[in-house]
Amino acid sequence: MEKTVVVVDAMGGDLAPVEPIKGAIDAVNQNKNLGVILVGPEDVIQAELKKYSYPENRIKIEPASEVITTEESPVAAIRSKKDSSIVVGQKLVKEKKADAFVSGGSTGAVLAGGMFVVGRIKGVERPPLGTLIPVKGGVALLADSGANVDTRPSHLVQFARMGSIYMEHIIGITKPRVAIVNVGVEEEKGNALVKETLPLLKECKDINFIGSIEAREIPHAGADVIICDGFVGNVILKLYEGVASVLLSEIKGSLMSSLKTKIGALLIKKSLKETLKTFDATEYGGAPMLGLNGLVVKVHGSAKAKEVTNALNQCIAFKEQKIAEKIGESLGK
Repeated sequence: MEKTVVVVDAMGGDLAPVEPIKGAIDAVNQNKNLGVILVGPEDVIQAELKKYSYPENRIKIEPASEVITTEESPVAAIRSKKDSSIVVGQKLVKEKKADAFVSGGSTGAVLAGGMFVVGRIKGVERPPLGTLIPVKGGVALLADSGANVDTRPSHLVQFARMGSIYMEHIIGITKPRVAIVNVGVEEEKGNALVKETLPLLKECKDINFIGSIEAREIPHAGADVIICDGFVGNVILKLYEGVASVLLSEIKGSLMSSLKTKIGALLIKKSLKETLKTFDATEYGGAPMLGLNGLVVKVHGSAKAKEVTNALNQCIAFKEQKIAEKIGESLGK
């Protein structure tokens, strides 16, 4: 099987370099067909690598002396910090020396680099950020979840087509149901963008479009691919994460509130753990930027090793299923 090479931003995120490097090593130890390039200050990476046992021929270091912070203007930083871990790492993908780039660093800089360094597939107007979110019985893809806050109807149609390809070939859903986020299911509902996009989605023969979806139906698995502009998508995503965090905290607090509830918690511990696991964002890896000439995956800034490992596993599946090629064939017509 052909090896997948993934660049990991060793300096990306609040817990760098410890967690990104640990996650990369765990992924390499789990997958014989994975190679990793750690990008960042060589001395910092070398010091961290000494803590672990791993196949040294499958982990390399690409030196980068600069780090882009979340306080900087993303586009300006990409242009001025040519030796940053984000730019150096994404150049490796652009030059086909690697298949994918994973980072927990500045979201804006990762997205800007994806656009200006890695570049779009011919025919793709705007690459969306596709985030897998937990829903009843599985997951759904939210696209766009934050890359493009202002979009046109043609962009949303492309999000639907790219999202369908991803869900069918990565998640394994045949004819994934596509819906557009709206304030009601009636055709006359919605803002100008939604009203203009609806007829275009209906005419699209290569997707299984089922109409509008209200936000409350998303957790109930009302659709497999949920389409919206990046502003709406990011609001949905952040609210989703916030509500899940509060609910998990409240459930755990209630179970530990008395001796009786503690005994009950012990009895349901196994099944409860499995249920709560489905609401853990780290289980799904990162958010891929769809429609680029190589894969760029954004993990949370607070990502721990597990999330990084799952993101690398995601990159392997992305390459093996030839998602970029399928998107190019579909949108480059």
